[in-house]
Amino acid sequence: MNTGNQAPQTDPDTPPVAAGKRAEQGSRVREGVAKGDTRRPVRESGRRHAGDLPDLDWPLLFCVLLLLGFGLVMVSSASMPIADRTFGAPFHFITRHVLALGLAALAGGLVFALPLDWWERSGPTLFFIGLFLLVLVLVPGVGRTVNGATRWVPLGPFNLQSSEFMKFFAIIFVAGYLVRRREELVTSLWGFLKPMLLMVIASALILRQPDFGTTVVLLTTVLGLLFLGGVQLTHFAVLFGMLATTAVVLVVLEPYRWERVVSFLDPFADPFDTGFQLSQALIAFGRGEWLGVGLGNGIQKQFFLPEAHTDFLMAVVGEELGLLGTLLVIAAFGFFLWRAWSIGARAERAGRWFSAYAAHGLGLGIALQAMINIGVNLGLLPTKGLTLPFMSYGSNSIIVTCMAVGLLLRIDLDLRRAGGERAAPEGIGWARA
Repeated sequence: MNTGNQAPQTDPDTPPVAAGKRAEQGSRVREGVAKGDTRRPVRESGRRHAGDLPDLDWPLLFCVLLLLGFGLVMVSSASMPIADRTFGAPFHFITRHVLALGLAALAGGLVFALPLDWWERSGPTLFFIGLFLLVLVLVPGVGRTVNGATRWVPLGPFNLQSSEFMKFFAIIFVAGYLVRRREELVTSLWGFLKPMLLMVIASALILRQPDFGTTVVLLTTVLGLLFLGGVQLTHFAVLFGMLATTAVVLVVLEPYRWERVVSFLDPFADPFDTGFQLSQALIAFGRGEWLGVGLGNGIQKQFFLPEAHTDFLMAVVGEELGLLGTLLVIAAFGFFLWRAWSIGARAERAGRWFSAYAAHGLGLGIALQAMINIGVNLGLLPTKGLTLPFMSYGSNSIIVTCMAVGLLLRIDLDLRRAGGERAAPEGIGWARA
């Protein structure tokens, strides 16, 4: 029996320091109970407890799952008429979309499981694998041609679209390059031109498919990353001017691109030919008004609006759910960009530059593609063959965007496990401002 004058008994295998800490902690708990304090003790940073949720950016993950789920609903609504007429099976596209979601979940989980060091080391290898795939799709007899575009490599029941994966690989490569060649990038024009020359080669191969929209997204994302990396404004302005001039020349010299620009300015001047897609999309938005005609009750998807379940899915949203549904989708992509860039900002404050650049690049690339797709549907931009990320029908796009989310969640997880952020060293780009 222990009296008040005796020292508390301890386990003989327990070190004295640990025993003292336990006794002190127990004393605090007893004191709190005596005072009626029912608050739980503060948990130590970085330690998991039973019943706790995994250390993830749950708002980001919930936003992505919401977009994926809503996309499945809208693809189902938009694709059933065309699937029934073309294949005699209303659920043809829905079944394939569900399978794509399963593959995307597996791909995102695999990316999440790989350490960030592996991604940083593998950036050059992944980029040249992407170049090989871009060349492979142009080999006669290998690439698959649909609607005049050769963008896919048949792999049994799956068609690999190499340009989609190239966007992801390019971001990983440039993020690693910005870390390895930081000083050269800031002080030397050659340090800026080296990655851009590789991007020009990749863009030329993508234009051969042809896929002008993906080229724009790829180059704009890379230029944004280089700007964040601290490229001198004179170098940046000169190259941006050259690329803009090249884009204008490509549009002027290619008749079908010029027709798209002209029809974009006034789609109702030729509503049954060059302006047909955009005019039907605008009619869909007009019918939707404020709250839409109701889910599944849209008319434009019934053989009027081409590519309703892919490029023009947003027009179906506007018709069936109105302005409210359209604004909610835009808000969801805005929230996704904010979460991605928040992860990048935290990585920058922690001095993890590869993670910071990768997060900024992935967020910028996905948000830019969403902005272009929505702008095309609303008649604010010329027609491009770009899908709406997370939502449109298309297995390659969904797989790649879920891979990007997996990497974002891995960056966030590593930052949480680090147990805080240290002051960032004197950096480059907008971090110095």
